[in-house]
Order: sequence, then C-alpha cells, then structure tokens
Amino acid sequence: MTKKTLTVLPLSERTEAPALQKRGRGWAISDKRLDAIHDQARRNRMEPTAAQRLLGEKLNEANLGKFKFTRQQVIGSAIVDFACSPLKVAVSIDEGGDPALIQRRDQSLEAVGVQLLRFAAERVLAESDAVVAEIVAAMKARYDERGRARRQHYQSHGQVRGSGR
Repeated sequence: MTKKTLTVLPLSERTEAPALQKRGRGWAISDKRLDAIHDQARRNRMEPTAAQRLLGEKLNEANLGKFKFTRQQVIGSAIVDFACSPLKVAVSIDEGGDPALIQRRDQSLEAVGVQLLRFAAERVLAESDAVVAEIVAAMKARYDERGRARRQHYQSHGQVRGSGR
C-alpha cells in the first residue's frame, strides 16, 4: 500500500481559481474535507487572536442595521475571519501565511462574488475604529450596488414591486 502525500502545486500551475461544482456546497470538496474545514473554523472561534477579538468587539458595537458578521465563516474551502453573507462581504485579518495560497483563496472567493476586505493585524490593533469605518463603508457601497441591480432588474423585466405579479 502506498502512502499519499498532500502537495501544493507550484503557483505557475494553479493560476485559475477552481471552477464551481454542484456538490460540496458549490465547490468540489469532499464531505471529509468540509468537515475538517468546519472543525478548524470552530477551533479558530474558540481561540481568537488579539486582532480578531478586538475587531469582533468593534463590529458588535458598530451600528450595522439588520446586517451582522459571522466569525470564522467557511466559504467553500476558505475560512474568513468575518463574513456578512447577505451582502457577500468578508473580512480577513493578515497574520502571516503563504502568499500564493492566500492569493488563490482570494481568487476563489472573488469567483463566487464575495468582496474580500483584507487588513493587517497590526493595523486592526492600532487603528480599529478606522478599520471598522472602512468595513461599514464597503458594506454600504455593496448594499447600494445590490439595490441598483435589483431596481434595474425590475425595470428591464417590466415588473412593478408590490403589484402582486
């Protein structure tokens, strides 16, 4: 019996984000791998870093209206530090890691329409109010963008909201 080893392809061989599949919650991910990712996210929630803890507190204090952020959210095979699913906005705090893997993850998230906001951990700790202000501004812009798209859709299809059609 041969032992299988997990290897990472060189960056030159993996420039494309993986295509969406109709299994594994939209990604070509086995149930075993998904379970492992969710277990890792659960461990991350139980032991947040100082930057994650501070940003979580600041986001809870912010007036986000009906929108909330979920900590350590799994999106495909990626775990983001915070995610607002209805707006498809995610926040990642940079605390090291392989730049090639981070770039590939970002491309995968972008491919499914998730806007990823990235902040250095040092900046979150030093300028947490400014970081929250940027996040809130991005959320408002995303909300306005979605509202315009919805209005344009209704106008192009001749539908009137509230008409019962």
